[in-house]
Amino acid sequence: MRNIALFDLDHTLIPIDSDFEWGQFLCRVGAVDADEFARRNADFFAQYQAGTLDPVEYLEFALGTLAQFPRTRLDELHAQFMQEVITPVLLPAAYDLIKKHQDQDDLIAIITATNRFVTAPIALALGVQHLMAAEPELDATGNITGKLLGVPSSGAGKVVHLENWLARQEVTQLRQLSDFKHSYFYSDSQNDIPLLERVSHPVATNPNAKLSAHALAKGWPQLHLFDKQ
Repeated sequence: MRNIALFDLDHTLIPIDSDFEWGQFLCRVGAVDADEFARRNADFFAQYQAGTLDPVEYLEFALGTLAQFPRTRLDELHAQFMQEVITPVLLPAAYDLIKKHQDQDDLIAIITATNRFVTAPIALALGVQHLMAAEPELDATGNITGKLLGVPSSGAGKVVHLENWLARQEVTQLRQLSDFKHSYFYSDSQNDIPLLERVSHPVATNPNAKLSAHALAKGWPQLHLFDKQ
């Protein structure tokens, strides 16, 4: 039987929060009102760290910001964001962890609360084909409307996204987690406990204090990925 390996992205495979840094980048290059955007972005990030974030409220803010730009301009900005912010933090330890599962022919996917526009190029750079993320609605010309499709991909929403994604897979007999010999999920945050508790091999990866305490109580392994740099 085949294994499945799932990865959170921010502070798990990369040592930053890509959503927060995207907002900081937009401020830095003058694409948005820096003072107002930075204030709201910082407030939402603090809520996320505390585990009190309303994901729909945040995504409406984030996707509404994206909707202000035509897709061609967004793609230009994201290419610059990748070069200046993301590429420097794509570290060997993350590639090594992914490669370990690739060498075992595991089914590999990133599942993140951050929207697909921000994260798809990052997943590609990490060599991960499959991505589950918050889905922005697109109009007929490919521009982002500012609306969210489906449920947020955070907290228990990650379980929903995973179940729906697995149900769509064409791999025979591998349509739910129990169909795999082993299921792994690597995450840094207590927000991901609903999915961590569903897999056979949860791994608290660069865990924050709340997840570290939970992992200790549960006997879950803790992996400090970026200590290896």
